[in-house]
Amino acid sequence: MKTFKLLLASLALLASGLACAQQQTLLNVSYDVAREFYKDINAAFVPWYKKTSGKDVKVEQSHAGSSAQARAVADGLDADVVTMNTTTDIEFLADRGVVAKDWQKRFPHNAAPTTSTMLFLVRNGNPKGIKDWDDLIKPGVQVVVVNPKTGGNGRYAYLAAWGYVRKKGGSDAQAAEFVSKLYKNVPVLARGGRDATTAFLQRNIGDVLITFESEVESVNQEFGANKVDVVYPSISIIAENPVAVVERTVAKKGTGELAKTYLNFLYSEEGQEIAARHYIRPTNEAVLKKYPKFKAIKLFSVDELFGSLSQAQKVHFSDGGQFDKLYTVK
Repeated sequence: MKTFKLLLASLALLASGLACAQQQTLLNVSYDVAREFYKDINAAFVPWYKKTSGKDVKVEQSHAGSSAQARAVADGLDADVVTMNTTTDIEFLADRGVVAKDWQKRFPHNAAPTTSTMLFLVRNGNPKGIKDWDDLIKPGVQVVVVNPKTGGNGRYAYLAAWGYVRKKGGSDAQAAEFVSKLYKNVPVLARGGRDATTAFLQRNIGDVLITFESEVESVNQEFGANKVDVVYPSISIIAENPVAVVERTVAKKGTGELAKTYLNFLYSEEGQEIAARHYIRPTNEAVLKKYPKFKAIKLFSVDELFGSLSQAQKVHFSDGGQFDKLYTVK
């Protein structure tokens, strides 16, 4: 009887080992405010993958400021995929041979399955009467924003403010003056998007938070509805959310096909619907039209005003660049 029990235990252990061997693990390294979105993506992807392939998969997530995440991957964090909010962070990895040089050609829409834009979250009832970018430079208005040197959220906020002046006919000198005034109203720079939201809602810092449109849903879920009012400025920027397979990791783990399948799922109708529910703009026009909450505001692209995000990075966010010249550490 004892031998039989030992045999059963051995078989159970063997079966468990085989199950673990068959289950692949995928690590998605992503930006700060996308954690709830990817929780839902992963909850949908895992059963879909099981149904279509017959295989089990476990998807793990890592979230922080986009640029900080890119540096972590470059330094050895074994991400299978990166899902960022600025192309510069993936270009940074491509320059280091971590992702493919032609990563933008590997998936549709320049490898950006979704987009977003920058808007304002204000205290309930909008006590400061904030309606547009001009209101953010008024005396007595405190603005919470991400450091553009550590997160894509911050870079897009900066470029959106600069572009607002330019799209209204202003010069670069006028844009620089405007942005300088805006950052004088910033009490402290947040490290990433979630850090900024926490400062605004939990630490009660500031009158207005500049953040991605997608953060609206996260705030409603985490802090409850009607904690903030949403203000769409008259002009804002298109923020692409690029993705890539981390070639260095998948070559080592043998997860290349799984990684591609995972990123392609973001383009599926189900993936696009999940994005829309999280206030992330789908690239699928048919899905986008189903959601009237995406306001039709005047949007401009990075390329239109700044050449590219890489060029904007060199001019504005590199050490000694335009941001360093106009921002004084408090």
